[in-house]
Amino acid sequence: MTESTRPAKKAPMREVLAEAAFQLFLERGFEQTTVDDIVARAGVGRRSFFRYFPSKEDAVFPDHERCLADMVAFLADAGDADPVGAVCDAARIVLRMYAANPEFSVQRYRLTREVPGLRTYELSVVRRYERTLAGHLRASFARERDGGLRAEVIAASVVAAHNNGLRSWLRSGGEGDPYAAVDHALAMVRGVWGSADEGARPAAVEDDVIVMVAPKGAPMWQVVQRIESAFGES
Repeated sequence: MTESTRPAKKAPMREVLAEAAFQLFLERGFEQTTVDDIVARAGVGRRSFFRYFPSKEDAVFPDHERCLADMVAFLADAGDADPVGAVCDAARIVLRMYAANPEFSVQRYRLTREVPGLRTYELSVVRRYERTLAGHLRASFARERDGGLRAEVIAASVVAAHNNGLRSWLRSGGEGDPYAAVDHALAMVRGVWGSADEGARPAAVEDDVIVMVAPKGAPMWQVVQRIESAFGES
């Protein structure tokens, strides 16, 4: 059998279901689409859907589980020689996932802006990435004064920097180089935290470095809010 006559390989069922779901969300709206609608479009039964996705929300983000696993594996191999650089590089794994399919990424971004429930779900996914980054940093800073706090703040900074650049690209409709803005923002994180002495407060040494100061014991949501606000003003 030649290449031209060989049957095309079927897409994995997870991808078939995710594509059917997303098409329906765009056509009818997320709230108006049921699981029955999705499985009918995909030509399978309800059991097949729930074998791959616990909910409709999960079908909107079918690639994050694999991306999170890739991040965990990357950090496991990174060691602790440059923990800040490692978590910045790990964040770019998420960016590559979005950049691999710009059209889908832009459509998903617009959909999550329209559906509050999807926005909430997306925030929970982002929080999982942040916890993964913080876990790596916490292990690296275990012997340092305020090492746990430092790990949480740096992880939040990395996520805020990555998301600032990523969302800027998504809002543009996927135009241009998605890595430019993200790498610029992550360079700020490296500049602030990458060379900070143990226990020292980061200082602004260049014009494009952002310094964020928060009271000790401040809740993490407040720290993240201040970081995102700083990036938004830069």
